[in-house]
Amino acid sequence: MVAAMTDLFPPWPLFSAFLLASLVLAVTPGPSVIYIVTRSLVQGRRSGVVSVAGVALGNLGNAFAASVGLAALFAVSSLAFSVVKYAGALYLVYLGVRMLRSSPVENSAAVPAAAPHPRIFRDGFVVALLNPKTTIFFVAFLPQFLNPDAPPVFQSMALGFLFVAIAAVTDSGYALAAGAAAPALRRSAVRRLGRRLGGGVFIGLGLFAAFAGSRGAK
Repeated sequence: MVAAMTDLFPPWPLFSAFLLASLVLAVTPGPSVIYIVTRSLVQGRRSGVVSVAGVALGNLGNAFAASVGLAALFAVSSLAFSVVKYAGALYLVYLGVRMLRSSPVENSAAVPAAAPHPRIFRDGFVVALLNPKTTIFFVAFLPQFLNPDAPPVFQSMALGFLFVAIAAVTDSGYALAAGAAAPALRRSAVRRLGRRLGGGVFIGLGLFAAFAGSRGAK
């Protein structure tokens, strides 16, 4: 049993390289980090942490998809890739428009204690899951660290889970740091500007996801 578990990970020199590369990639700001920071600034620390959980679960879905070969479908079918990519982009734009159209009363109620956490979790999950470039990233990144003598599907799932866990830790750091600044924003006269900025960021992320190339990770 112990031997079977150790087969899920490469030898230590390669495994240490995987951990270092994962940490560097996780702390590098990308669309998910911007999404989480925006949530934390606009709606508070707890909302940011809930977004981290939703994004992590969505990324796990992408890691699983990569393990079972869905990324291969995206690679050979531009239609499948485009459908998922544009669905995710439209959802980001929808979140931005919804934030821009929210009233000051709604925004004042969106403090951490009153934030609709199930909806925030769902939003983070959908945003991360409907990003096929994350699946492509996993299928390109994880094979570099697989042990050829062990089943590749289970190895890639284990490494994908570990990568998502590392990213969740670093994303939580971003959420906590941004959430610490949220009370000052809510007490200041720029609260409305912060809401508009957050909505603009979501719309910008949606447009970026729609028109960017196939590169991208997190």
